Amino acid sequence: MPLVQITLAKGRTAEQLQALGAAVTAAVHDSIGAPTENVRVVVQECEPELWFIGGESLGALRESGRR
Repeated sequence: MPLVQITLAKGRTAEQLQALGAAVTAAVHDSIGAPTENVRVVVQECEPELWFIGGESLGALRESGRR
């Protein structure tokens, strides 16, 4: 039973997260032949203020227009 864990900064719609889960499930099925009903995908969302890139929070980078 494959388990794929994905960590993202918050900011996606429910529809985008659904599409991500479906696409990852299909990719696992296509690449290793796992039955889709056995594939597990866990998406963990993180506040942008707690996600750092080069020492700056993603929240600050988004506010400044650099991300």
